[in-house]
Amino acid sequence: MSSESILITGARVLGQEPSDLLLRDGVIAETGSGLEAAGARVLDADGLIALPGLVDLHTHLREPGREDAETVESGTLAAARGGFTAVHAMANTEPVADTAGVVEQVWRLGSEAGHADVRPVGAVTVGREGRRLAELGAMADSAAGVRVFSDDGTCVSDAVLMRRALEYVKAFDGVIAQHAQEPRLTEGAQMNEGELSGRLGLRGWPSVAEEAIIARDVLLAAHVGSRVHICHLSTRGSVEIVRLAKQRGLPVTAEVTPHHLLLTEDLVATYDPRYKVNPPLRTADDVAAVREGLADGTIDIVATDHAPHPVEDKDCEWDAAAFGMLGLETALSVVQHTMVDTGMLDWAGVADRMSYAPARIGRCDTAAVGGQVHGRPLAAGEPANIVLVDPAASGIVDPRASSSLSRNTPYAGMKLPGEVVATFLRGRVTHSFGDRWRDSAAMTTNSRQRSPKGGTP
Repeated sequence: MSSESILITGARVLGQEPSDLLLRDGVIAETGSGLEAAGARVLDADGLIALPGLVDLHTHLREPGREDAETVESGTLAAARGGFTAVHAMANTEPVADTAGVVEQVWRLGSEAGHADVRPVGAVTVGREGRRLAELGAMADSAAGVRVFSDDGTCVSDAVLMRRALEYVKAFDGVIAQHAQEPRLTEGAQMNEGELSGRLGLRGWPSVAEEAIIARDVLLAAHVGSRVHICHLSTRGSVEIVRLAKQRGLPVTAEVTPHHLLLTEDLVATYDPRYKVNPPLRTADDVAAVREGLADGTIDIVATDHAPHPVEDKDCEWDAAAFGMLGLETALSVVQHTMVDTGMLDWAGVADRMSYAPARIGRCDTAAVGGQVHGRPLAAGEPANIVLVDPAASGIVDPRASSSLSRNTPYAGMKLPGEVVATFLRGRVTHSFGDRWRDSAAMTTNSRQRSPKGGTP
């Protein structure tokens, strides 16, 4: 909990009219216009959008075991720079996070780093091998309080095992997050199946491999009366299946990644391994469909699938390269570019898809482990988890400037809009960019007049 008082002046909360936010003792103490607080640090937020701290339901932090790619320290620092105050760390570590001991280790590493809260995701099966259920109950009862379980990176392809997992987590309101990939249909697959894969000579990854698992699992979830969450949905057919399931009232939620909102399979023609990802980049028609699905609420959230890899795992021939892309530091910019600047979402919609809904799905929007509550409105009495964004800024993505230990961003050299100016975790500054701070003692009536260009007069 922060003992420092911070006064944020003139922020446009969810893109609305300017307002002040007073942060004290880890919570938002007061909101309104013309607030004053003796001894507080002041941040002039003229021209900035204030959003609740972002929550990522799908992050790979690699620790323990692959600290050459990422650590909890470096990954959560990247998260803070991207505006995230909480991340859900996937289970494909070495050893796999399939026991109470491993998830507690990851949770404690996050608490020690302090840049963002880390909510461990437990594996569904032992070793993510798809043979028998992992210690789901023990992980749920552990200090980490796990509520999301996933074998992400591999699919729980056995329907009987999937049913048992859904039945098991129902007892403690858990959710199974499925990596929808029918393994037999994707053996040796390297990119989206279609005309381009044939021309490039790369084995294709058919859309039906994703869609068949989604259709099966929403029916299983309905049969059991439990919740299933679909990871990194990527095809038009998948959107249509989830839309139909929701119309029938089935207990399904879904996510889309920033890269599937923006990038298409055409980039694979360069054979640049930066564009190799699971599921693969799809067609322009699929991109249009997932944008529409996110806009109308069929797709509940944006999740980064931040997947760092060391240079040697990406700087090689396409066939040998690892699947995955960085995403934490660029996610909000990609969403602004694809959804806000196109008029498909407003900033309130961004807050829903990137904070409220992922916190609700991950069960950290109410009483949570260690008081780590997220996805709450920016109102008096709520946790001071806040991100301030400058929507008018833009910049060229430079991999060398990343806080991640890895450099495998697909956006290198691309100009993206928006800039995260500051991130607050329970009132404590975890990221700050630019020179907008001043002492409350230096404030005068004139100094509270806002510059039309967003600077301090």
